[in-house]
Amino acid sequence: MQDIIEQTVSGLGYQLVEVERSAGGLLRVTIDLPWQSGQPELFVQVEDCEKVTRQLQFVLEVEGTAYSRLEVSSPGIDRPLRSENDFLRFVGELIDLTLKAPMAAAGGLVAANRKKFRGVLETTDSPQTWQITWRDEPTSKPGMRPARVKKDLPVQALQFTLSELREARLAPIVNFKGRRPAESRSNES
Repeated sequence: MQDIIEQTVSGLGYQLVEVERSAGGLLRVTIDLPWQSGQPELFVQVEDCEKVTRQLQFVLEVEGTAYSRLEVSSPGIDRPLRSENDFLRFVGELIDLTLKAPMAAAGGLVAANRKKFRGVLETTDSPQTWQITWRDEPTSKPGMRPARVKKDLPVQALQFTLSELREARLAPIVNFKGRRPAESRSNES
């Protein structure tokens, strides 16, 4: 079934990101537009999902695939990263990753059993190796105001290969206020 869906989606000019079957007969297919370095970023629209849905319904009926509901969607703001092309596409972005096994990071400054990290994705000089960098911000207690004085925290780094990952996703960062930061407004005045 995965091959049939992938052939259909790629035949329509899209990239298959994920196929998920869940209880109750739900078949969830996630698609994206192919990415090319140096080209403007394109996003999946509702019309794209409708087009793929219609074609998949026809193909799955012909193939006799059992499902009760088909859902076709875009990857969203927490897009999974799986291939090397995905990592190249999102260099410089904030990502969340989970390792298969704990790994020493930041010269021993990170807990030895830590598997989950959030940081900025970077390339390295070694082929097939990636890196994320981050600063561990101190957590404030509920009801306490955060300190106004920011300490210069050390930048920590973790190098990894795709084979060492359990999962990697874009970090879902949403600004509901719709305003620019204060420093960018004051520069315009």
